[in-house]
Amino acid sequence: MAYLLLAGAILSEVLATTAMKYSDGFSKLWPSVYTGVGYLVAFVLLAQTLKSMSVGTAYAIWAGVGTALIAAIGMVFLGESASALKVLGVLLVIAGVVVLNAAGTH
Repeated sequence: MAYLLLAGAILSEVLATTAMKYSDGFSKLWPSVYTGVGYLVAFVLLAQTLKSMSVGTAYAIWAGVGTALIAAIGMVFLGESASALKVLGVLLVIAGVVVLNAAGTH
């Protein structure tokens, strides 16, 4: 159940960050509202996740997966550059999450 809550938290955070891009510096009402609601939901779900998962593991997954998803959304849908170095950076973030999770099981 903790991983399901964490997945919801990550999805909410990614949607909120994407809405923030469209809020034009919080000058557009609805993207700004979606940003606030998305982050509120994300933090509530993350808080629930932390009841049964260690903070290090939860935050590593949250930060790593969220960063990778936002970077991919930027490159695929928002016209941001997709250089080999940027892709390598995203892969290193994902590798870091995998290593932290593997280390947590020993």
